[in-house]
Amino acid sequence: MAKDLFLEIGCEEIPAGFIPKAMADMETIIRRELESARLEFSEVVTMGTPRRLVLAVNGLAERQPDAELTAMGPAKNVAYDADGNPTKAAQGFARGQGVDVNDLKLVMTEKGEYIAAVKSEIGRETAELLTEMLPRLVNAIPFKKSMRWGDLEARFARPVHWIVALFGGSVVPFGFGNIVSGSQSRGHRFMANSTFPVRDLAHYLEECERHFVIPDPAKRQEIIRAEIARVAKLAGGNVLQDEALLEQVSFLVEYPSAVHGTFSPDFLAVPREVLITSMREHQRYFSLVDNAGKLMPGFITINNTLTEDPNVVVKGNERVLRARLSDARFFFVEDQKQTLESRVELLKSVVYQAKLGTSYEKMERFRTLSGFLAAKFNPAVTEKAARAATLCKADLVTGMVGEFPEVQGIMGREYALHDGEDREVAAAIAEHYLPTQAGGELPASDIGAFVSLADKMDTICGCFSVGLIPTGSADPYALRRSALGIINIILDKGYRLSLAEFVGAALDLLAGKMTRKREEVERDVLEFFKVRFVNLMADRCASDAVDAVVAVACDDLVDAAAKIAALAEFRNREDFVPLAVAFKRVVNIVKEGVATPVAEALFQDPAEGALYGALTAVSGKVSGAVASGAYTQALAEIATLKESVDLFFDKVMVMAEDEKVRQNRLALLTGIARLFAQLADFSRLSP
Repeated sequence: MAKDLFLEIGCEEIPAGFIPKAMADMETIIRRELESARLEFSEVVTMGTPRRLVLAVNGLAERQPDAELTAMGPAKNVAYDADGNPTKAAQGFARGQGVDVNDLKLVMTEKGEYIAAVKSEIGRETAELLTEMLPRLVNAIPFKKSMRWGDLEARFARPVHWIVALFGGSVVPFGFGNIVSGSQSRGHRFMANSTFPVRDLAHYLEECERHFVIPDPAKRQEIIRAEIARVAKLAGGNVLQDEALLEQVSFLVEYPSAVHGTFSPDFLAVPREVLITSMREHQRYFSLVDNAGKLMPGFITINNTLTEDPNVVVKGNERVLRARLSDARFFFVEDQKQTLESRVELLKSVVYQAKLGTSYEKMERFRTLSGFLAAKFNPAVTEKAARAATLCKADLVTGMVGEFPEVQGIMGREYALHDGEDREVAAAIAEHYLPTQAGGELPASDIGAFVSLADKMDTICGCFSVGLIPTGSADPYALRRSALGIINIILDKGYRLSLAEFVGAALDLLAGKMTRKREEVERDVLEFFKVRFVNLMADRCASDAVDAVVAVACDDLVDAAAKIAALAEFRNREDFVPLAVAFKRVVNIVKEGVATPVAEALFQDPAEGALYGALTAVSGKVSGAVASGAYTQALAEIATLKESVDLFFDKVMVMAEDEKVRQNRLALLTGIARLFAQLADFSRLSP
């Protein structure tokens, strides 16, 4: 019979950013624990608020099944001597497994015979196993930062105050720090600060709502969405959609309620992005817009309580925001007293990175690199690209960006427009930071794209040049994000660019800063891009199609992406499996291929002539299609060889005894393999 497991860890306020990951980690850990213990279950549910993490497992078996476990030991020739007597290796293995050496068995594997210990294990009660599992789970939740409290050794995101642990309604006893598990949860800290009993998940959710707690983050999000829409309508506007803020706010509260506040319309003279950033990043307020999308002098904030007098809360929020917006307006006015161009010289005193020099030096490098790109793809905008590159970092030394770093680039655009700079140059100043996140907006103009590509490539090559290479999760200079940004811009714009040439141009400009061998840096940077490209394309197409194309070449990302798309489409053919089998057989036989030209005089079977004729007829068509980028057509032409290839293998022994005949047949297959090689490594395709 199955029962349900319920676990709640109650604590002081956990940072909002910690909660979604903790929920996912709890599910991963409990699944691993239960599967390792051979315990069947039907569903895992996780929830979280700032004050509690919740885990429920439905349909959990009451008991482990009995099992026969086989532990593999050393190979037979190691376990027994020439006379068949057990060696010290066998004796040690048996002792370690708790069995008599005479009870060891021989098991045949792919690598030969090995000894094994076969033991019967009687299943244990789940309730007993959970007393061991749950403490491991609580201890194993990996937080970005954890803490100890009092004189305890236990660590958690925040001090733990209670734990509810139930299996089938009965308490699973265990301890964590100075807390012992029980069946009592707690309500909202301010509106229902009392305990209440828990029987199971359904009962818990019911009681939580009675005690002003909404444990399910999805439900909190829907409540917040409905609340802000309601309040916005009453205020005569609409909510500026912001899903990321909605998710973040949902993890800041246990019982959400919305209120509307206003600010002076005078602040609307400050750029829209600054106002939105001030409200979003610093106060977690939702912005309001009218039906035309114009920003309104108002905001919506989400409280964690139901207030007796909302006006008090509104006035407090308005007072805080007024101070932030006053600062923004002050900096905006003061910054405009000095031109953006005049600030460029100040970048000479800003250290970009100790080994790579100042922000001014970096700007000079990527300005040259943007010119390299403009000359290739749009020479008419070369001067504008150089101007945008010159000015794009100057807003870093403004008061506004110093106070609100999130608006860098945006303020550069606004100040450039104020100074009378060309509108395309001003737009490129903001665009050069794009994309700012995975799947984010890309530069719309060539000018913005050139400066963005150049800046990001200089960052990557510069860091690799001085040994600042990402390791594991550590990527302080966001090089992975920069590489993905470069790849996405190139694909979006369709720039037919040699990645090796681009990297080489960037490294030329870093010659005086480099502390590693250039060839090593170039190799590492190109491999870094290759990995990012493969991962990106594997999200869009079958991974074997990606591997097959990249194995041949990925220097031209646009070309490689087109080949991957064509090959992915090719894989959808009904006859793909037999095609793949036939073509892989060709590739596997010829391997590196032979340089010998095909001699028709050495043909001994009509099937050889038939295949050669088909190859000759198709080769020109395939090469022409490849040259024009018509990769789907090229693959369709190659597919016509399948019948001739099958007939060849049915009728002909490739590895003939006569060396000349054998080499001639290999040369014929090499010709076919080289057709494939113009597109992909077919040996990597999985039928």
